[in-house]
Amino acid sequence: MANTDSGLFVTSARSHLTDLTRFAPLLPGYQPREPQLEMAEAVEKAIRGGGTLMVEAETGTGKTLAYLVPALLSEGPTLVSTGTKSLQDQLFFKDLPLVRKALGLPRKVALLKGRANYLCPYRLELHQEEARFLTRETVEQMQIVAHWAGRTRTGDIAELQQLPEDAPIWPWVTSTADNCLGTDCPSYQECPLMNARKEAQEADLVVVNHHLFFADAALRGSGAGMELLPSANTVIFDEAHQLPEIAAAFFGDTLSTRQVQELGRDSLSEAGQTSADLATLNQLIASVEKGCLDFRLSLGEMERRAPWSDVWENEAVMQAGEDLLEALRQLDVFLGPLGKASRGMEACSRRASEHVDCLAAYLKGDQPNRVYWFETFKRTVVLHSTPLSVSAQLRAQRERNPCSWILTSATLSVGGRFEHIQKRLGLDSADTLRLESPFDFKKQAVFYAPDGLPQPNDPDYTRALTEAMVPVIKAAGGRTFFLFTSHRALREAAAILRSAVDYPLLVQGESGRRELLDTFRDKGNAVLLGTSSFWEGIDVRGEALSCVIIDKLPFGSPGDPVAAARIEHINRNGGNAFRDYQLPQAVLALRQGAGRLIRDPQDTGLLVVADPRLLTKSYGKLFVNSLPNMTRTRKLDVVQRFFAYLARQGQTSQAGVPSNESAPGIPAAANEQPSGVSTGQREA
Repeated sequence: MANTDSGLFVTSARSHLTDLTRFAPLLPGYQPREPQLEMAEAVEKAIRGGGTLMVEAETGTGKTLAYLVPALLSEGPTLVSTGTKSLQDQLFFKDLPLVRKALGLPRKVALLKGRANYLCPYRLELHQEEARFLTRETVEQMQIVAHWAGRTRTGDIAELQQLPEDAPIWPWVTSTADNCLGTDCPSYQECPLMNARKEAQEADLVVVNHHLFFADAALRGSGAGMELLPSANTVIFDEAHQLPEIAAAFFGDTLSTRQVQELGRDSLSEAGQTSADLATLNQLIASVEKGCLDFRLSLGEMERRAPWSDVWENEAVMQAGEDLLEALRQLDVFLGPLGKASRGMEACSRRASEHVDCLAAYLKGDQPNRVYWFETFKRTVVLHSTPLSVSAQLRAQRERNPCSWILTSATLSVGGRFEHIQKRLGLDSADTLRLESPFDFKKQAVFYAPDGLPQPNDPDYTRALTEAMVPVIKAAGGRTFFLFTSHRALREAAAILRSAVDYPLLVQGESGRRELLDTFRDKGNAVLLGTSSFWEGIDVRGEALSCVIIDKLPFGSPGDPVAAARIEHINRNGGNAFRDYQLPQAVLALRQGAGRLIRDPQDTGLLVVADPRLLTKSYGKLFVNSLPNMTRTRKLDVVQRFFAYLARQGQTSQAGVPSNESAPGIPAAANEQPSGVSTGQREA
């Protein structure tokens, strides 16, 4: 247990992880792994020294135990931040109880999510009557929430699985940073969010997510004087490859017409408890609503994501923006004197002023080193102002709150080097450690680069690829993830496969992500077609997933406004955006997609990367050498014999691909060396 005076470890993480009497009874088949022990020692050293450590721990390393054990042995408080709520829940409800039990430490742990994940009793009471004026669905959902509210201990809306994540009732019964009344709220004492924050302040280890961490960092950096999270001696970022994009979102500014419309609704709700001139208020809110609608219409009917520079010379767009700004200013002037009438109205007045400032700054659009862009949806416009780099903000964050930072992911390096992620995060002096997977990829998997496909920019590419993959899918018996870099390609492939294969076809967009994954696992022979959200954070073990097909090298879309601005910025300042930004980002994305295949020592399967540029372009070697060292082939008959061999073996005892010398099913050609593909070990 940690020494409470010095914070130093009395018993090492390695000694605990190698003590089979601790973990073996709780984890059947547990054996300490050398990469896991090496990572645990490095994390322990970083915590002791208050340093910054980046660890690339490939699939199978056991990184969760490797950072949780030294974190719990150290003197907290410690924040563990994850990229997704699902991993956050897994850590808190599954992994942490197991490690605490194994270590026998009375450490207090807490789970803390963003405010939108918690019931707001004040807003529930405020809107219960109004809900009956909406749809029947909303009335029924409000009744379900009200019944649950009387029983829940945590107020975490994830408990209420009767309602979907996108249920229309959630904005009515949860709060935002805009409408939360904080300590002035009449329901403050029973507020689930405040209770969760109080527990977090008293805990030795708190499990949060990246969005919450950077929301807190942005607030502290703005001098707002608010702290969502406790000060920590150590921060551990799991899924750390996501940090640059998430940090950029939180150090930027965002304003949506939905936020503006919610301000109008909340102002009316609060005005009922004041002496406000409701007729005038209704007129002002109607003007704001009209302004939102006209602004959306001015940007065209299509949904899109584009730089603001595309429209700032369009007189109709700029006039609609100025009209909305003027309507907001008039509402702001009206609400100002009413701010003293109630805490709720004071919050509405503050929000109106903030929206005016944000929209005015956006329409002016002159802050340096920022990209201004927008998204349009069916009824909503979202305006973004995003910094081109967050390295300066993160350096400042580290200086304000000196503590140990540990960043880990299965994909942090490019060609074995960490410079790309270090530069983006401003952590150039961080210590780095690369740990290869203990899995025997040579025996467990085959890498297939098909021959004869047209170039990816050929209009016929997706059709040719999909038809070429039909025999591969049949050889695999379904059990396939078919991953695409665009929704258009996904839809085209889905239309072809519906009549070409007899396996259950699951297509992103036709059901929710969780439902698609559950169905994929249950069916056991399904083919799932997905885009970016299925490239990472998906864990399907066993025979249900035996083939992963990737349609193209995942270079970012040149039409993405933030990426386009970064590319222009790098080139304008004498850099090479393709080499320094586009290529490293694509390599990391490919590694994430390929990582869906082998998740367990007993898993076997086929990885297909179809893009001919893998073999025809000089940069193809960087992609190939960044992938696990699988058995490699360009021949369809080898792929078919591989799956036939697995079928004969029944995937028992010895997993995977036999050696070329001893197994008739996989000939020596399976490990051929086509032009541009090296079968040697990856760069160290």
